[in-house]
Amino acid sequence: MTAPLTPPPPPHHQPSHDAWQVPPAHGAAGASGYEQDGPGMKTEVREAAVIAVAVAVSGVLLGLLWWWLAPSVPLIADDSAVYLKDSEGEQAIGVDGTFTLLALGFGAVSALVVFLLRRRGGVPLVVGLAVGGVLGSLLAWRIGVWLGPTTDVVAHAKEVGKGVTFSAPLKLGAKGALMAWSLGALVVHIGLTALFGPRDPDPFLSPYGDAPGVPPAV
Repeated sequence: MTAPLTPPPPPHHQPSHDAWQVPPAHGAAGASGYEQDGPGMKTEVREAAVIAVAVAVSGVLLGLLWWWLAPSVPLIADDSAVYLKDSEGEQAIGVDGTFTLLALGFGAVSALVVFLLRRRGGVPLVVGLAVGGVLGSLLAWRIGVWLGPTTDVVAHAKEVGKGVTFSAPLKLGAKGALMAWSLGALVVHIGLTALFGPRDPDPFLSPYGDAPGVPPAV
């Protein structure tokens, strides 16, 4: 009499050797295989607020430079009114041009400093630069007017006397110049970020390091 046949023991579980399986180390960080980068939205908003305040405060220096470098507009008075001494002069245009060029320069410098300190883009940062540029321009404009000749032209004319040349108040005729700082900052910062900023990972890059999408030969 022979012993009954017994079924063979179940085979031990063997690990899968599927050549197309993605290693778990690459998938642990998420579906894309990459960890999230960036400091987080709350941190970015805080940084943007700090940048906006710092840029706005630097408008004091812009106002001082504008008051110092802007050409004066000569006026002269007679018994009845106050006139431009040189009706064909371009001093008034020079006042606006000086402010615009200085504001563009301040925008470029502020964008460069922010990029060197953070080396990353982001919507909050760009908004902070733009808002700070507008606030800094407004502050510079008011400081320049305050430091310049008095805005009471009639009283100034009476003070200096008839036929005596005096300077007109520092005036910004083209209010669009108040946007020059923000425009210069945005253009320079976007350019620096595009050229030297961090690059997004390639979603089609093979996790095996060989040709894209092709596993190593076995």
